[in-house]
Amino acid sequence: MSSSDRRTLVLGLAALALGGCGFRPAHGPEGVASDLRGGIAIDPPDTRNAFALVERLEDRLGRADAPVYRLGHRIGTSRRALGITGAQETTRFTIEGDLAFELYELATGRLVQSGKVTAFSAYSATGSTVATLAAERDAERRLMVMLADQLVTRLIATAPGRAR
Repeated sequence: MSSSDRRTLVLGLAALALGGCGFRPAHGPEGVASDLRGGIAIDPPDTRNAFALVERLEDRLGRADAPVYRLGHRIGTSRRALGITGAQETTRFTIEGDLAFELYELATGRLVQSGKVTAFSAYSATGSTVATLAAERDAERRLMVMLADQLVTRLIATAPGRAR
């Protein structure tokens, strides 16, 4: 049996096994992700980081045109010096972030899901003051994208989905 024949056999068996267990792609036409798209009203941002987070969440989940859920969130960040020269100058920083969230059903006010996701990003502080500030803001924005993506993944993975 050739390697391509073995690969075809293995993929066919995997497809049969997944089909038999009720597996459906999350982003398929009747997947959980389509149930959430446009159905979550996200609390409005009040900081630059929150704005970047909400922007990414709306990119992934869509703006709520007929919301079923409300998503509350709290962002926490902390900075640590990562690279320090012999002269005690910091050359690199890391920004650690956490996003606590609560997903409420609008009709009942019932808490559907809550939790926390974490991520980190880093930036260099070796350039001018302006370059360092730009690098820091870029790292914060990347961090918000990572936190939003983790949150969306968790929401999709644990969503109740449609009654079938």
